[in-house]
Amino acid sequence: MPQTLSVIKADIGGWVGHTAMHPEILDHGREQLALAVQSGLLIDGQAHACGDDMFLVMSHDRGEDNTELHQYAWDAFVSGTEIAKKLKLYGAGQDLLADAFSGNIRGMGPGSAELELVERQSEPVIVFMGDKTSSGSFNLPFYKMFADPFNTAGLVIAEALHQGFAFEVHDLKNHKKIVFNAPEELYDLLVFIGSPAHYAIKRVVARATGEVAAVSSTDKLSLIAGRYVGKDDPTAIVRCQGAFPAVGEVLEPFTTPYIVEGFMRGSHYGPWMPTSVAEAHPARFDGPPRVVALGFQLANGKLIGPRDMFDDPSYNNARQKANDISDFLRLHGPFEPHRLPLDEMEYTTMPAVAAKMASRWSEI
Repeated sequence: MPQTLSVIKADIGGWVGHTAMHPEILDHGREQLALAVQSGLLIDGQAHACGDDMFLVMSHDRGEDNTELHQYAWDAFVSGTEIAKKLKLYGAGQDLLADAFSGNIRGMGPGSAELELVERQSEPVIVFMGDKTSSGSFNLPFYKMFADPFNTAGLVIAEALHQGFAFEVHDLKNHKKIVFNAPEELYDLLVFIGSPAHYAIKRVVARATGEVAAVSSTDKLSLIAGRYVGKDDPTAIVRCQGAFPAVGEVLEPFTTPYIVEGFMRGSHYGPWMPTSVAEAHPARFDGPPRVVALGFQLANGKLIGPRDMFDDPSYNNARQKANDISDFLRLHGPFEPHRLPLDEMEYTTMPAVAAKMASRWSEI
């Protein structure tokens, strides 16, 4: 029987500033999910936090894009926002960009990743939670997991993976999608996903079985709101073992803190630091950007876990590198390559400044 794993997330108020989530907000999310399990809407559900974002991890049998489930998540964020307002948390409800629910949470501000599956004899999954970074940040890790044999040995030596994977890529600005088959279209794939501000991998499919291996949220807040309202803080779900990369192969890309958009005011490049849940509260220049990995075993839809996968000393080098890279980039201050290029700053004050100065430019 098919089941669906859904992760829906939103920033509904930061404590203190944009650094963390208040325990009362997280407790509210957990209470709402417990009620959803009692009512039969969910098989299981857990609420977790990375930085100032709440991630609702939900297992159910209602399929993707289910209106009732999306409505419930939206209502949980709305009622959580009321608590945030009472506590005077920063940016209360900032990801809720609509006045009322309209059938599907996509395009309303919260990010979502949903994966429908038929549970195997053993079903390990990793739920990734990001903070202070953008939609598209999973492009490079997904490429490493599912297309790079230097990362994933199974692509070479495991028969189930040897046929490769198909990548569904979304054009975030023009609302189009395309599918690339790896390995034969790797170079074409890289032309696009190497620009994560414009193109993002939405899902990855195992070519040997047709099963979805991974999904990410590709909701881009600035494009929805038409102004800067915060970073997208993406989430992703990745299935492991069997016809998919092993757990260690899925986690291996994060041993390097690759550079992503985000950091302070969402307008800078910085290293994506893998951390435990306890250390996922970015405070230095609102960063560095964080990523958390929660490991679960699915058992008849029940979420067995989580295991805090980056709570591991083998990631200490990555964390140290992230701090060193942050030190170096911060020395650039408002100059590129620390600050984003001008064409990526269209939702900040840059257009207003450009308009104000337009008449003062003259021919050389």
